[in-house]
Amino acid sequence: MKDVSEKFANWQCLSGSWLKVIAMVSMLIDHTAGQLLRNVEAFNEPLISLGHHHISWYFLMRSAGRLAFPLFAFLLVEGFVHTHSRKHYGRNLLMFALISEIPWNLTHGGHVYGLSQNVFFTLFIGFLGLCAIEHYREDRFRQAISLLGLFGLSILLLCDYGCAGFSFIVMLYLLRQHPLFRAIVGAGMLSSRWIAGLAFIPISMYNGRRGFIQGPFAKYIFYAFYPLHLLALYFIKVWLFQ
Repeated sequence: MKDVSEKFANWQCLSGSWLKVIAMVSMLIDHTAGQLLRNVEAFNEPLISLGHHHISWYFLMRSAGRLAFPLFAFLLVEGFVHTHSRKHYGRNLLMFALISEIPWNLTHGGHVYGLSQNVFFTLFIGFLGLCAIEHYREDRFRQAISLLGLFGLSILLLCDYGCAGFSFIVMLYLLRQHPLFRAIVGAGMLSSRWIAGLAFIPISMYNGRRGFIQGPFAKYIFYAFYPLHLLALYFIKVWLFQ
């Protein structure tokens, strides 16, 4: 039994910082493909053909990007559970949701204004959902009404990943003590993007430690990566194709 425990402990070798790095790299690969390589013939030529399905570099890069959101959602739940100040945590999510909106609109429509909202809004609404679960723990009716309202808000605002993203965050929180069941349910919830279920492999390797991304500066670099990489991709796209 001791040998099994030791092997499992060795398997759990990824800190929260490494999960953040994996999520950021995954997101960068996905967005680079979506913004710059969508119409580049060389990246869309089939590498492998399986019946009517063709696997290209573009497909592989977009598939790699499916890992990002489940990892960010998991990190949100971990942050919510372990943060010293939920008020500050929520404030940072909302602040970067607002900061990221112009870069998001530029990359998804070419204009400063747009109808849809970036993924930070999804994470912030998910954060509010977790707050509602805890605040109304003894009042199931208000808890349910709050969650339904936030579910509807994620649809109304056209948030990235929408109500599915919000529901996924709530599920991760409610099943956080049951990792195997969480992985099974999570992979099922992401069935339309089944490759995203592979994100539960690095999640299962999480050791519960913060890792090397510590202190205010490093933390805000992690937040700022999202709007900064969107801006960079937008300007590269304008320079290359317009």
